[in-house]
Amino acid sequence: MLILKDIVKDYHTGDTTVKALRNININFRENEFVSILGPSGCGKTTLLNLIGGLDRYTSGDLIINGKSTKTFKDGDWDTYRNHSIGFVFQSYNLIPHQSVLANVELALTLSGVSKKERKERAIAALEQVGLKDHIHKKPNQMSGGQMQRVAIARALINNPDILLADEPTGALDSETSVQVMEILKEISKDKLIIMVTHNPDLAEAYSNRIIRFMDGKVIGDSNPFEPQSSDFFCEKQKAEEEKKKGKKPSMSLSTAFGLSLRNLATKKGRTFLTSFAGSIGIIGIALVIALSTGIQNFVDNIQTDTLMAFPLSIENESVDIESVMNSMTGMTNLNNLDHDRENVYVNGMIAEIVNTFINKATSNNLRTLKKYISDNQEAFDELCNDIQYIYDTPLNVFRVDTDEYIQVSPNTVIDEISGSAESTEMFESFTGTSLTIWDELIGEGEEILENYNLVYGRLPENKNEVVVILDVNNEVNEFVLHGIGLKDQSKFMEEVMGSLGTGSTLEHELEEKYTYEEICNIKYKLVLNYQYMVKDEETGLWQDKSASKPFVRKVIDEQGLDISIVGVIRPQDDNLIAVGTGGVGYTSELMDYALSQTLNSQVVQEQLASPDRDVISGLDFVKLSVNDFDLADIDLNDIDIKYLNLAPFMSLVEGIDITKIDISNINLSSTIGFGSMSELQKKLVEGFLTDDQVIALKQAYIDTVSAQRSYDNTMGILGYQSADTPKAIYFYPKSFDAKDKLKEMFAYYNEQVTADNHPEYSVQPTDAVGALLSSVTLIIDIVTYVLIVFVAISLVVSSIMIGIITYISVLERTKEIGILRAIGASKKDVSSVFNAETFTIGLAAGVLGILTTLLLEIPINILLRHFTGTDAAASLPFGAAVGLILISVLLTFIAGLVPSRMAAKKDPVEALRSE
Repeated sequence: MLILKDIVKDYHTGDTTVKALRNININFRENEFVSILGPSGCGKTTLLNLIGGLDRYTSGDLIINGKSTKTFKDGDWDTYRNHSIGFVFQSYNLIPHQSVLANVELALTLSGVSKKERKERAIAALEQVGLKDHIHKKPNQMSGGQMQRVAIARALINNPDILLADEPTGALDSETSVQVMEILKEISKDKLIIMVTHNPDLAEAYSNRIIRFMDGKVIGDSNPFEPQSSDFFCEKQKAEEEKKKGKKPSMSLSTAFGLSLRNLATKKGRTFLTSFAGSIGIIGIALVIALSTGIQNFVDNIQTDTLMAFPLSIENESVDIESVMNSMTGMTNLNNLDHDRENVYVNGMIAEIVNTFINKATSNNLRTLKKYISDNQEAFDELCNDIQYIYDTPLNVFRVDTDEYIQVSPNTVIDEISGSAESTEMFESFTGTSLTIWDELIGEGEEILENYNLVYGRLPENKNEVVVILDVNNEVNEFVLHGIGLKDQSKFMEEVMGSLGTGSTLEHELEEKYTYEEICNIKYKLVLNYQYMVKDEETGLWQDKSASKPFVRKVIDEQGLDISIVGVIRPQDDNLIAVGTGGVGYTSELMDYALSQTLNSQVVQEQLASPDRDVISGLDFVKLSVNDFDLADIDLNDIDIKYLNLAPFMSLVEGIDITKIDISNINLSSTIGFGSMSELQKKLVEGFLTDDQVIALKQAYIDTVSAQRSYDNTMGILGYQSADTPKAIYFYPKSFDAKDKLKEMFAYYNEQVTADNHPEYSVQPTDAVGALLSSVTLIIDIVTYVLIVFVAISLVVSSIMIGIITYISVLERTKEIGILRAIGASKKDVSSVFNAETFTIGLAAGVLGILTTLLLEIPINILLRHFTGTDAAASLPFGAAVGLILISVLLTFIAGLVPSRMAAKKDPVEALRSE
């Protein structure tokens, strides 16, 4: 039961107040057909809007089923409209882009009714008004009478208590008007129908109660109603029922998106252009990220390949390479001084470089470091592809499948030809070519294939198996060829040395080639240094028999370890810095075997047991100081010139620049200005030499004798080195980030040993390429960020544009907003519809931008490969693509918040009046 008690409605326009309704008191029965008649502007529609909850009364009370509405909030009015009120408008007010079925279902979606039930009830309502066969049509495909019947079906779908009809036949012809009125009369049998009309004939013919209005007042009521006590009891029961079923309406996300998508579908061209405009910023940022990622991946590949070729190393003696390079490139502010530019100043760079070599030279204790690595092996394995321990123990390898055995490792041909033990080192430095052909493989098993392709055979599985390593072009240089044992090393090196000496061209065969089978048929044997030693049973001393070819051949045959080539590998095609230029690779097991066998040999065990006595010469190891002897008691010709400090003798030399002296090619007497060593000996006796010169000569003599008769020298001859004390440790990080974390671990290690009062255990890693490449990533990042900032401006502008277009959409859909509010949609629901629209546009813009970027990558990558000649390629990461889509959605959503809020605040009465 509906009661209007002293209802007053005033409209304020500036200082003017218009009284639309004046103290209206009307009681309505639960089911009757009420017609309200009166001239235009008398307050009929205002009354209808107040009863329907679209407008608010100024004073008085609207009582619904015994409940006052004075305390109703927006949500209560939304629930009231959705559950208790059905609207039928003169202009139908159907949503044009929705089907007939969707228009009728709309009110149910706010009530939380399931999709299946919604469809069943909507079809039943349309059947009730005779439109069951038109459910899939759009409103613009129907006649006026049909559209009004759809509006009636929509009003009835939620089984409301009250049906409000505002001029329902105003836009219809007479015949159709009668059809509509018949439907309303049938409905009034069990519902309250309140109809506003200007047609008194229809009112008289179909209504059972007519209320007449004039100037906002009731001037006549043909069938007034005064409720009895039993009516109040019934309405109390009904109020309880309404309380139980009165769930607040709420539009689902699917409905909001459905309304938005159907609206956008009616404006396909504008929607596409809007999405494309929004995608321009996304395309720009995505292309920048794709190019940056491609370049970064290219740099990362270079870095990874570089790290495999130039690992992070820690040697017994090392220099801080980064500090040296910083000094050389001027990256260090040497003097930290500000001065004028009127004079020329010296920055002292050369002095800084020299001082860096001196001050940054470090002795590293690799024994304690190796233990630290073993204790933290898991952490190191996570950061490194491999860790190699380098030892001085030589691997003497001979090719034995020929009549004359050929030593292929180590390569000593240059030393033999020149007669100098340092010639190989000088040759490698001068030519930039390594003569070390046999090297330990990086990684083991399948790890090897992370850097190489297996082109023939298989990978080595134990100490007896090796592989030949080709370069990226399936080639090997001549040294590798001879290191494998395919050619005579001595003859080739004689040609090389002769060519270097005369400047003549060195001839080589361009078409020379070998099959994989030829290479893999080669057989080798390994002999260790200690196996050259034979003990003299009479003296108990050991003799080195390595110079005896018959003896060496016998040792090879009887004691040599069999080694065979089992496969051929080549650096992967995308390896930008090939790991080596070819050679022979063996597993770490081979060096472990050499260390173990040497350690357990009899001669090494005897030397370990007698650290003060040489087991080869039988003499005690030299432990001299400059105060233990006089120069007059020794022969100066025994001094090795390389150990002599020449500086104290420069006062004896006239016209000689010491920096121009090559001490490897001079003799002592000529260097210090004497005609012969006997003359120097005479001057020494006569006291001609200074104290500094005497000390220099004494120290040179000590160093010469010590080198010949020292514990380390003897152990070197025997090929012994403790497995716990490597000569160097090479770390092959998985990435530059991993390399930086390794450095952090070393820094932590240094802190720990220093805290334990052992600063001498600290280590200094050598990073050959760190200073050169560490800034490349930073530069790429800076350029990327700058470009993104510039491109992001267009993204913001496009988002603002989308906000403006959403505002236009709000204006275009004002009537739809009124319809939604009339069927019970809350302000939040209306806002959700437009938020869904901006979300959809933002999603479309983001997806379109990403798809366009992926298509543009194709020609961009073709151009990159054409002009750079590399495999550098733009590549948009999946995470970045998803992130950009989310950013697009977020920005457009934010841009649409203001328009959607404006839509939610629109007056539903004013919205329904708009066209």
